[in-house]
Amino acid sequence: MSGEQQLDPLVPRVRDMLYLDDDSDDQLLDSYIKAAQAFIHNAIGDDINGFYADNHVSSLVTLAVMSLAGTYYQNRLALSDVQSYRVDLTMNSIIGQLRALRNTFEEKKEGNDNGKD
Repeated sequence: MSGEQQLDPLVPRVRDMLYLDDDSDDQLLDSYIKAAQAFIHNAIGDDINGFYADNHVSSLVTLAVMSLAGTYYQNRLALSDVQSYRVDLTMNSIIGQLRALRNTFEEKKEGNDNGKD
């Protein structure tokens, strides 16, 4: 066990979301969760004024990460004779909300900075 990597705490939740009966794909799910977390944070932006620690924000980020990680798992192979465009509406709508929320956190910071002068 000493050489094993610690799995992200979201792995069991994503496994349940995907109705997977065993833990044989846990390492794969862990990789998808890490990739989804990076994607979501890059899409939204850096932490400002404790943005990601806010209870409303963290629950939305978790849901977006789980949704995107599930999409990565369900669409592992990108080989196809037919071109298709999958849209993850859940994740896209949450990212839109989070970008707007982050702007309000950024405005709070700017307001605090202006008051210090």
